[in-house]
Amino acid sequence: MSDTTKGIAAIIAACVVWGTSPLFYKMLEHVPPLELLSHRTLWSLALFGLLLGVQGRLGEVPKLLHGRSLLLIAVSAFVISVNWGGFILSVQIGMVVQSSLGYFIFPLVMVALGRLLFGETITRAKAMALGLGVLAVLTLTFGLGVTPWLSLLLGGTFAVYGAVKKVVASGPIVSVTAEVLLLAPLAIIWLLGTHLAGWEGIVGRNGAVFGQHLWDSVLLVTSGLITAGPLVMFSYASRRLALSTVGLVQYLNPSLQFTCAVVVLGEVITPWHMIAFPMIWLALAIYSADAIRRDRASRKAATA
Repeated sequence: MSDTTKGIAAIIAACVVWGTSPLFYKMLEHVPPLELLSHRTLWSLALFGLLLGVQGRLGEVPKLLHGRSLLLIAVSAFVISVNWGGFILSVQIGMVVQSSLGYFIFPLVMVALGRLLFGETITRAKAMALGLGVLAVLTLTFGLGVTPWLSLLLGGTFAVYGAVKKVVASGPIVSVTAEVLLLAPLAIIWLLGTHLAGWEGIVGRNGAVFGQHLWDSVLLVTSGLITAGPLVMFSYASRRLALSTVGLVQYLNPSLQFTCAVVVLGEVITPWHMIAFPMIWLALAIYSADAIRRDRASRKAATA
């Protein structure tokens, strides 16, 4: 099996796990979001630490935790924790359709951030795609009478996360390990509060689920694998595939989320969704076609 084939298999596997993860978190909907987020953070830290330990790379983590790198890691840790928490909340309150929309518009938000933060050129195709994305959000806002705040939160935080990672001078696994390491004390404090002081979750349910039931405890531990596994596979694929290929296959994630929300979780699709989503899909088609064309042109220029 060639490296390219292995890379494609890895990115597809990662997106399938991400895309079907609403079904996993649905089994934990009775767990307060902050408790679930805390377990997700700590168990993923354990797995990342084990992986880096086996590779003999644990010493790379402390190098990120000082100076400018520490600030960047702190920002990325904050936004990814908000993203993870928002996604968990979307499952618990039945808004996975909005969640999928957020990950659909993420590449378009990245285009805007690339222009604002890095001075990247916005081609005519990218401008068209961005305009369609904005029109889709405005359509949902007008039609539903409320801004799709969860979509914007998830798409926006993940885009900011990607922008910060662009300037972090480290590989993805090492930097994510540093991020969850910074989040770990907060997670430990929250879990101690739920177990020892009886704190409640933000949706009013009692905490301290871990250790009460075997199945729930197993699922909470597994949340670390659900978090760490796809990131490892994504990192593996990114080193072996063209970025345009990685970007295109990533659309499998929100597509599966959308399918899970409608087909399995029974969420309702309004006529306004049926107008807005095709706009987003058209925008992504335009964006992807432009990315593929430019990727091919750059490779031809490199071999000329």
